[in-house]
Amino acid sequence: MKKILLGLLLSVAAGVALCANTVIPLWPEGVPGARNIGPEKFSNGVYSNVSQPTLTVVAPAVDRPNGTAVIVIPGGGYSVNVTGREGDQYASWLSTLGVTSFVLKYRMQEFGHPAPMQDVLRAVRMLRSRAAEFGIRPDRIGVMGSSAGGHLAATAGTLFDNPQGRTGAALDAVSARPDFLMLMYPVITMQDPYAHAGSRTALLGPSPSPELVTLMSLEKQVTAATPPTLLIHTQADQTVPVENSILFYEALTKAHVPAEMYLLEHGGHGIGMRDGLGTSSLWPRRAEEWLRDRGLLTPAK
Repeated sequence: MKKILLGLLLSVAAGVALCANTVIPLWPEGVPGARNIGPEKFSNGVYSNVSQPTLTVVAPAVDRPNGTAVIVIPGGGYSVNVTGREGDQYASWLSTLGVTSFVLKYRMQEFGHPAPMQDVLRAVRMLRSRAAEFGIRPDRIGVMGSSAGGHLAATAGTLFDNPQGRTGAALDAVSARPDFLMLMYPVITMQDPYAHAGSRTALLGPSPSPELVTLMSLEKQVTAATPPTLLIHTQADQTVPVENSILFYEALTKAHVPAEMYLLEHGGHGIGMRDGLGTSSLWPRRAEEWLRDRGLLTPAK
């Protein structure tokens, strides 16, 4: 297990630069609802059995940070965190754009709802409350998620004020609303026929109430306060149907939330950043253009 390092910061003329791979515990005062589920496991870039949520920093070159931060949430069906492909890889790419990234390791099926929501909202609140320390802008904090991680990112963008996302900590007073979302082939709905059954069972249990299913069907939770969103999905995705992104985009449009969606032909679920998938391999360029167009790659003043 990585050693947790707190406050490992280097002072530079422009502010404070975090050391790469600094690991920050989300709940230093104690994880809410903590229980003994045995040791955490890690193999081939995949975490499982997580009970101690963290953020791992992937910082841009010391002379390139632009003040934008992104919390990167790996997928894995709320059963594992596929951190290598959908966490570290995306964070490293973002760092080349001057973005300071924080890879989220979050609780999953061993805890179920609302633990993952509490973890992502605590992450947003922590970064916003410590923005000056981290050398980021408190109004330029985004969340990027893939698959079930996309569901958790969209949860942050729609349910940031939900009472179940608070734990009674002082940080609850800080806004948990992300400033933008980047959703990669996201799980969105928990309702058939387009739900990803594995994610639904892992998060909500085998027999969730209709009210809980509706709450966590995030296309039904979009409001005008939902942040600007980029959606990327492939037509060939046979695991999480492309209709998940379409439903969310339609809800965003109805609520007059700025949104952009790229529906690509090639590549199944979990395309990552692989070459050889035709135009699907070019999604990082489209995402960079979207970030640049929104002014998120312009150095903060």
